Amino acid sequence: MSVHIEIAGLPQERIFFDPSPLAELGVALHALAEPGHHPGLHGWATATTACLKPDLADRLCEADFLWRNTFSDVFMPFAGLVDGDGRPGATLAEELDLLDSLDDERFVMAALEFTCGTTYNEGGPSPLTDPVRGARALELAATRGGSQLDFARRLLTDPHSVRAWLRRLLEDCDEAFFADTWRRVRVQLAADARHKTEILRHKGLAEVLASVSAALSVDPEGRRITADKLCPGNATALDHTLGAGLTFVPSHFAWPHLMVLHAPGWRPVIHYPVSAPDLARPTSVETLERRLTALAHPVRLRLCRDLARAPFSTGELAHATGLTAPEVSRHLTLLKKAGLVTTARRGRYVMHQLDVTVVARLGSDFLEGILR
Repeated sequence: MSVHIEIAGLPQERIFFDPSPLAELGVALHALAEPGHHPGLHGWATATTACLKPDLADRLCEADFLWRNTFSDVFMPFAGLVDGDGRPGATLAEELDLLDSLDDERFVMAALEFTCGTTYNEGGPSPLTDPVRGARALELAATRGGSQLDFARRLLTDPHSVRAWLRRLLEDCDEAFFADTWRRVRVQLAADARHKTEILRHKGLAEVLASVSAALSVDPEGRRITADKLCPGNATALDHTLGAGLTFVPSHFAWPHLMVLHAPGWRPVIHYPVSAPDLARPTSVETLERRLTALAHPVRLRLCRDLARAPFSTGELAHATGLTAPEVSRHLTLLKKAGLVTTARRGRYVMHQLDVTVVARLGSDFLEGILR
């Protein structure tokens, strides 16, 4: 399974490397919500969380499905604007203006991305205009909790007020912690973007992809980029409606995630980490053997990918994988016996989630593979 981006005939000058303050804020919020995904950021996450005012912390919890279990496309609005140039803004305020420029249907579709994991590649009508998709979005939002369900309802009934609420939330995050963080990391990201641009100009696409990530490659004819990820997807950098283009966005906070925006009707974006921390080694051969044995099955590997991003019920996993609920339960039992999956009851739902702290001890290759 991989994500493919068609680039046949794409001029080199339409390949951009640009930092994005809004995308970086989104990944920073993800690191706060899921510190287990980011072992090298524990100190920053702990210190930042401790300084958040209670009101801001509560509001972040209300909308955390925008960044916790998926990285919502709302954080890269430059890729979805018909009359845009396909490049991020220079400041957070500029990018929030770009976000305001997205039409309601694109905004709602992107904001509810966590509810359309199995249909992300299909495009189609927004939950805002399609009653069936709207009802499905509310059903899946309910499994995340009451506040998420309330947020989804408000989004579908009054997107304008939710958009204003979200902009204020992100502006408050900027004031509380992100402005200082961005001042610290933007120089590194800008330098990386310039360096990658020079590699592209002087050595070509294959070389620059190798410098971005070992998970990226281009076919010998230079017609298609492949991102080695545990999810299928297809995109084109040659969309005639939006204009040709492919954007690479460097990130200080992203590791181990290599994210590819490949939604139909959006320009493709590759959001890549510029550095990675060292991880601890497994504690014992016996523990390693037991856990790798549990993972030696493609279905369980797929389940790990889903469970690494968010808690899911057995029914949701059955729907996503095309298996029956009893089949999924058998696989989950093996993962739980190996200590890789935890469970918790949320109302009438039993939710399962990968323990990424344990998985990290299996090694960075595995962790990066399932979270890529």
